[in-house]
Amino acid sequence: MKYGYFDDKNMEYVITTPTTPLPWINYLGSDEFFSLISNTCGGYSFYKDAKLLRLTRYRYNNVPTDTGGKYYYIKDGDTVWNPGWQPTKTPLDSYECRHGLGYSRFHSSKNEIEASLLCFVPQKDSCEINKLTLTNKSNQAKELTLFSFVEWCLWNADDDMKNFQRNLSTGEVEIEGSVIYHKTEYRERRNHYAIFSVNSPIDGFDTSRDDFLGPYRGFDSPVAVESGKCTGSIASGWSPIASHEINITLAPGESREFIFLLGYIENPKEEKFTEPGIINKARAYDLIQRYQTSEQVDKALADLQEYWQKLLSRYQVHSANDKVNRMVNIWNQYQCMVTFNMSRSASYYESGIGRGMGFRDSCQDLLGFVHLIPERARERIIDIASTQFEDGSAYHQYQPLTKRGNSDIGSGFNDDPLWLIACTSAYVRETGDTSILTETVPFENDWDKAAPLMEHLKRSLNFTITHKGPHGLPLIGRADWNDCLNLNCFSEHPGESFQTYGPSEGPVAESVFIAGMFVKYGEEYAQLAELMGDHDEAARARSEVATMYNAVLNYGWDGEWFLRAYDAYGNKVGSKECEEGQIYIEPQGFCVLAGIGVKEGLAQKALKSVKEKLDTKYGIMILQPAYTRYHLELGEITSYPPGYKENAGIFCHNNPWVSIAETVVGNGNRAFEIYSKTCPAYVEEFSEIHRTEPYVYSQMIAGADAPRHGEAKNSWLTGTAAWTFVNISQYILGLRPTHSGLMIDPCVPEGFGDFCLERYYRGTNYHIQVKNPSNVQKGVKEVIVDGEVIEGNIIPIVDRKDVFVEVIMG
Repeated sequence: MKYGYFDDKNMEYVITTPTTPLPWINYLGSDEFFSLISNTCGGYSFYKDAKLLRLTRYRYNNVPTDTGGKYYYIKDGDTVWNPGWQPTKTPLDSYECRHGLGYSRFHSSKNEIEASLLCFVPQKDSCEINKLTLTNKSNQAKELTLFSFVEWCLWNADDDMKNFQRNLSTGEVEIEGSVIYHKTEYRERRNHYAIFSVNSPIDGFDTSRDDFLGPYRGFDSPVAVESGKCTGSIASGWSPIASHEINITLAPGESREFIFLLGYIENPKEEKFTEPGIINKARAYDLIQRYQTSEQVDKALADLQEYWQKLLSRYQVHSANDKVNRMVNIWNQYQCMVTFNMSRSASYYESGIGRGMGFRDSCQDLLGFVHLIPERARERIIDIASTQFEDGSAYHQYQPLTKRGNSDIGSGFNDDPLWLIACTSAYVRETGDTSILTETVPFENDWDKAAPLMEHLKRSLNFTITHKGPHGLPLIGRADWNDCLNLNCFSEHPGESFQTYGPSEGPVAESVFIAGMFVKYGEEYAQLAELMGDHDEAARARSEVATMYNAVLNYGWDGEWFLRAYDAYGNKVGSKECEEGQIYIEPQGFCVLAGIGVKEGLAQKALKSVKEKLDTKYGIMILQPAYTRYHLELGEITSYPPGYKENAGIFCHNNPWVSIAETVVGNGNRAFEIYSKTCPAYVEEFSEIHRTEPYVYSQMIAGADAPRHGEAKNSWLTGTAAWTFVNISQYILGLRPTHSGLMIDPCVPEGFGDFCLERYYRGTNYHIQVKNPSNVQKGVKEVIVDGEVIEGNIIPIVDRKDVFVEVIMG
């Protein structure tokens, strides 16, 4: 069942009913100011950090769901309704929500009044613009009253929802004309405040939630709206809000436009104020003046759309498959940019309070957006590396505002260091910029402890080399990519950082998955060392890679598939010897994509086992059989019910690893089958089962053991976006950057047909036409560059604006 449709021409997803299975959201903002907005106008806004600088409140896990947002109440006689349906839920005569790239539009009508609401965050300004247009479609005049509404968050979202003994006494506001200022805590000289304004004279206002709503009422029935008049309340403590009242008379056929602006103002630190609580309004005035007219707003929206069109044009495919085209050209890249901005910090599943930026997460996300914004990818790599410890390990998470490691989560995830090599390698292959490797970067943000980035990468590599277990495989520490696989749970001190242990002391649980990572990224590190002229270091790295490769073959192979790990007692995990959890997806995908076992014929066996034991119609499960009881020696993974999350759920994140692995062995049919099972454009048809947004990837889908097999959770902020884009763009369509140029090596399903690729790479536009006259799955017979046949399948780097390439598969 569908709840909308793709509008590829306008690059929008059109939702045709407000009653979607779950709230379907969009992200507004691409720089420092961000908003989350649902298809019923729920959501919230923040500046830079969703925890520390949140402007508006949102209530997670609330009943009814999706409570809190930017609401516009339209009172037409005794009828009160909202353009986005919530919160009054008044039945509408028509409804449509269009989620676009960085903006959302709502079109609805009731009793011959049409409402059109446009919401977006303009480029370079810290505000959200809401342009509301009301049109009288009847043949008689209409008397309406419009009420706006936002509820202020007291900045620190965590403190806001817990510290009531203090917060209920701190709320402060100020009203000046049509501008409502939220200045709570400004008297502490924090030099920031928020505003909510409208470009129209107002007939009333409220800033106290209690007065606006009335006793024991919710957002669905505010007493001010019901009575048709705001109370003029001035919040003093308790819960401050901002609401404008505007009385409107519309002649038949007449339209009126109102521009509402929610803004964040931050004054320079050097500015001093003589009186606590007195705010400098000059910047607010300047901001408001930039968005007073429809012409100004329309120009800002056009600039935003041009930004996205230019950005996404860096990689485009034109094929006979519309679903592939729309995901590659629009939605997958768009989601990659959102994960760049948010990491795992703010979604409808991540509250924006606990996680901040993930070390591993941000490194993986970079793989999906480095081709779009390489200059900001460079900045992100420096940010990530600056949180690293001197021994090569790292805080698992850090806060985006402070760039400081999150001590609540700590470290000990032993895959983290290798991901830094992965993202740096991707950046250098994309840009050719080796200067980043000589950039001086601090450890733990302490400039007294700083070294070139290449030294950071060396310590990442050495951390794995010096932290091996009895089988010569990497120690897993607290966990690896699978955060819930806690194989050292026997420890008397489960909260300690396991990276402090040497190779022969403390917990000795080992990870075959990290071994696969080391083989892949150890080779990529060696290539970086060669670029820097350090051939001895490259040889050393490759020697260690060969040793690890052999350790996997000797101790990581279980006969038909790769083992997952050894626990702290030396017992196998992910083995046919296990009663439950006999096979895991991670090593089958990553070891094969790293090339382990390909020439030995083991890779094909592992992938066959995946298909036979882990595959479902909704994707590949993370393990089988599911765990039916708690295993202390395995940890949190066994705490979930069968079929959910790490206990035999379908983790969309690692399905691309298996798809890439299938391209490594040349199986385009199977690679594309895996790709399509989790691809949003393909799952749209059963949205009533899938439930999350049909235009973006989710982290997890319930596995075959779950009562709700096929139901998705945790949409938007997931490494699935980056890894799927790597899979489809670099391995299935086959265009991937190397240090010497663009390699073209497609691996497509039979019948996929010819296709064209447009790729911006190192200052040049590559126009590539791929022909497949023999309908092969893999193999490049000939590459013609600007009319000349070249040797091999790497398109050389040139200093020209445009390059035209013809590729013949065969």
